[in-house]
Amino acid sequence: MRWLNKLRFGKESSPEPESSKNRSGWFWLVIMFLAALIVGTAGVMIANYSFLPMFEVKGSKDKPGLVFTETLIKISEDVTDRWLPNDKLYPTIFLDNPQNFQLGVLESIRYSTRVLRDKLSRLRTTDKIDPDAEAAFVFFSNDPFKWILPSAESKFRAGVKSLKAYQTRLAAGQADFYPRADNLNELLDQYVSLLGGVNTRLSNAPRQKIPVITEETAGDAYTKGEKRVQVAVPWTQVDDNFYYARGVAYGLRHMMMAVQHDFQNILDVKKAEELAERIVEVLTLSQFEPLIVLNGDRGSIFANHSLQLQSVLEDARQKMRSLQDMIKD
Repeated sequence: MRWLNKLRFGKESSPEPESSKNRSGWFWLVIMFLAALIVGTAGVMIANYSFLPMFEVKGSKDKPGLVFTETLIKISEDVTDRWLPNDKLYPTIFLDNPQNFQLGVLESIRYSTRVLRDKLSRLRTTDKIDPDAEAAFVFFSNDPFKWILPSAESKFRAGVKSLKAYQTRLAAGQADFYPRADNLNELLDQYVSLLGGVNTRLSNAPRQKIPVITEETAGDAYTKGEKRVQVAVPWTQVDDNFYYARGVAYGLRHMMMAVQHDFQNILDVKKAEELAERIVEVLTLSQFEPLIVLNGDRGSIFANHSLQLQSVLEDARQKMRSLQDMIKD
């Protein structure tokens, strides 16, 4: 056959050099590694890019406080099951939307636990603080970005354990929960304050940059108009603020459902059941997820999702204030 090859090509074909084969092998090995890396990264990102599902709050009405505590426990367990804000490794470190959502949920847990410790679990402010409620508040107050020694999720799980211990003692009659009107007012006051801070972050998203009075001097008679700043939110933080606000609203939505159970007598006497139900419905509307969080001008054909969410949360905030007025009368 060699003479046939010579007739066809004029010379005998030489075999492929060994170095060329090695280069070709390494090339395909690199391609296969990159393909596996891309597929693996996509799989990990998809598996971790998730938000907590909403659930219906149910429980016994015989023992005040059990529904409130059970709801707080469930939210805390769900959000710490796969804690992302302290991730330092590729690729979950880039999942900023679920991270900020979890931070928002954590903030609603902190506010609720603080009221449980300071008001709901004791008759007067001079009474001894419940040890399990105190421990839960301390554990949930830990740095959410701490990776190791100790990790954030280990402290939060300890907080859940403390809440469960309080719940067990409450069911056995060894701990207290006081569903009074003044305690409900304090709880609502904390939620109103939390929503106020969230709405301020969302309201700074519009592209129109105008000088505004800073939060430190707004409403201060001694420094009125002395300090104005140009508000500017980097475009990279617009979606962070959006998902943080969603997380806060998620937590408050479920805690308000627990309020409907454990403070039913107060709401019934004050004829405020419908208003409390309406607050839950409004907070439910906050759980929408745009494909891309846009930051359009107020008059633009493009949406401004921050202002959309702010309008929902501001509605809930005003209704909470109205509920406070009703229970004070």
